Order: sequence, then structure tokens, then C-alpha cells
Amino acid sequence: MTVLQLASLLIVLAGAFGAINYLFLKLPPAIGILVVALLASFAVMGIDLLLPALGIVETVRAAVLDIEFSDALLEGMLGLLLFAGALHVKLGDLRAQWIPVALMATIGIALSTVIIGYGFSWVTGMPILIALVFGALISPTDPVAVLGVLRDADLEKSLETKIAGESLFNDGVGYVVFLILVGLAFPHGDHHASGLSGAARLFVQEAIGGALLGIVLGWLTFRVMRRIDDYSLEVLLTLGLAFGGYELAVWLHVSAPIMAVCAGLLIGDIGAKKGMSEETRRYVDAFWKLIDEILNAVLFLMIGVEVFAIAFDIAYVTAGLISIAIALLGRLAAVAIPILILRPFRAFSAGVTPIMTWGGLKGGISVALALSLPESEWKPVILTATYMVVVFSIIVQGLTIAKLAERVGRQPELLP
Repeated sequence: MTVLQLASLLIVLAGAFGAINYLFLKLPPAIGILVVALLASFAVMGIDLLLPALGIVETVRAAVLDIEFSDALLEGMLGLLLFAGALHVKLGDLRAQWIPVALMATIGIALSTVIIGYGFSWVTGMPILIALVFGALISPTDPVAVLGVLRDADLEKSLETKIAGESLFNDGVGYVVFLILVGLAFPHGDHHASGLSGAARLFVQEAIGGALLGIVLGWLTFRVMRRIDDYSLEVLLTLGLAFGGYELAVWLHVSAPIMAVCAGLLIGDIGAKKGMSEETRRYVDAFWKLIDEILNAVLFLMIGVEVFAIAFDIAYVTAGLISIAIALLGRLAAVAIPILILRPFRAFSAGVTPIMTWGGLKGGISVALALSLPESEWKPVILTATYMVVVFSIIVQGLTIAKLAERVGRQPELLP
């Protein structure tokens, strides 16, 4: 199947499943597409059990594996999705919340990785270093899933900024931590640094290099846009920044996710205020909102059909169910500990911890990272557990976070 044929099939299915959700299930669009895709996948499996001679599951599994989900997301869609999400987070709002965002995206990721890793090692018996890899890939919240839910949750502005900012940055930090731990756990891999000194160099190179590249490319694009008053060309420039900047970051071996976030923040704030006319702002916002919605739909469809790549061994499924609770515990620590550190210096409303814990959705990035792992005896259980945590997170947490926010998040947050 060619790339164009594959893209056409995914878009057709995303549109069809979206229409089914709109007409019958009436769930939030992305979650609805995921649910319909899962139901369709299980229906195909059921038909295969009744009529095994048809070999439907093997045919579909081969087609799903042909998608190469990990490459499609990490090297294609992710840059556009992160750039689109960052465009709508204003630097002024983020500046007011940068301390809790920074702590949750660094200390929080470290705590969550360790807690989940040790818990997963205890449940499965796998070596602790490999279990920590699972902790690293499942700890970051997925900005695609989180920002999609935020649009419907009607949260307080300061709390929304914390969740959105943290999800954008902990994704990049978590990816760097994942690369480091994979290098330590699989030292003979072909694309990760090994050893502690190599890990330290990799972190500095990826995180700081990605941020600097994003700021430089964003600033250069902004300077060009200031000299132009043509909305179609300016939209094209932002698209070139997202696509080209992401690929340049990959080529330079710096963090492409962090590059996309930093470039998006700069263009969405300074670029929108000083480099675009009112007409251009409307077109840029509308264009990137549409890109975000389309890629969201395709991504959640892909998550739904990736169930064919999962090993349904009873031991793996049991480990996955327990991992859901372990992942929530790790997320609680990632939120609660930074808040406890900051309490002597600033006050928080009572709803911050439960909302940010339950609203820390996992998503396609975790599945893509699990699929990208080197082949080993532990990869099937990691992939199954990752998939179960992600599906639970998106469907159960995603459908209930708005109600939780209404119940506990209406008290005004106290600022210093």
C-alpha cells in the first residue's frame, strides 16, 4: 500500500467513524472516533472467531502493522500537533504559571518514572532498568489528548494554563528521559546514547538544543512575517516552520517536540501580536485549528486500530490492568509533590491536584514510543500495558474530567 493510499484510507475511515459518532454516540469527536474504531476492531475479531477460515484478523493486522504508527506519529504528525497546541497558549499566561509548570515537567516526570517503573517491575518481574523505560514512556501527558479535552472542560484560566503548559513541555522532557533510559537499558541499540555521561550529554543536547532551535526558527519566521501582509503566504510560512523545523531538529539530533512547542509559543504570542494583521490572525488560527482537528481524528483512529498489534495474553492483560492504577499513582505524585513544594510560597485551590491528576491523559505518543522499543522478551507486555493505560485514560478519564472540574474546580485560585 502506497503512502497516498494509506493516507486516503485513514482519512476516509476517520470521516466515517466521526459521522457514526456524531449521529449515534454523540461523544467528544476524538474520543468518539477512538471508541468507534475500537468497536469496529473488536467486531472484526469476533467475526474471525466465528469464521476463522476467512483469516480476517491476520489480514487486518498486516495492514495495521504496515501503517508504522511510531514513525507516522513521531516523525510526521507530532510536530504539527504540538505546534498547533502551542499556538493557543499565550506567553503572558504561561509566564505567570512557569514555576509549577517547570516543576511538574521535570521533577514530576522524574518522580512518575521512578514510581511507575518500580511498580511495574514488581508486578511483572522485569529488570528495573527496562521497567523504568516503561515508566518514562507512560509518564508524560499527551498534549494532543489533554488540549482536546480542555476545549470542553471550561476550566479556570490559570488552571487551564498549568495543564496545557505542563502537557506541552513534559512531553518533550519525557521523550528525552525515554531516550536516555533506552540507551541504558538497551546499550546495543542503534539510536540511543549509552552510559551515564552519554545520558547527561544527550539530555543537554536534546532539551536545550531543541528549545534554542525553536526560539531561533520562530524568531526568524516572525521577522519575515512582519515584512509581509499576505495571509495565504503567512499561513504557508507557519506550516513551513512546523514541518521544516521539526525535520531540522531530527537531523540535528535535538528535541523536535521541544522545538515545535517553543516555535509555536513564539509565533502564537509575539508573532500574532506584532507580525500579523487581524485578517492573517483569523486565517492562521482557523487553519491550525482545522489541522489540529483533522490530525486528532486520524491519530485517535490509529490508536483504536492498533489493538490488532496487542498481545492478548492473560498475564499481559492482568499486568495492564494493574498498570492503570500504578500510572495514576505516578501521576498523583508528579502533581502533588511540586504543589507541596510551592505551597509555602503560593496558594492553590483545592481542586488543582485531583483535576490535574485525573486530567493528565496519556495518548498516542506513549503507544508510539512503546512500538519504537528494540525487540525483546519484555516488549509485548510493555506494549499491552501501554495500550490499556492509554485507552483507559482517553475514554474513562477524558469523558469524566469535565464533570470532575465542575465539581471541585470552581473555587478561585489564589495567586501570590
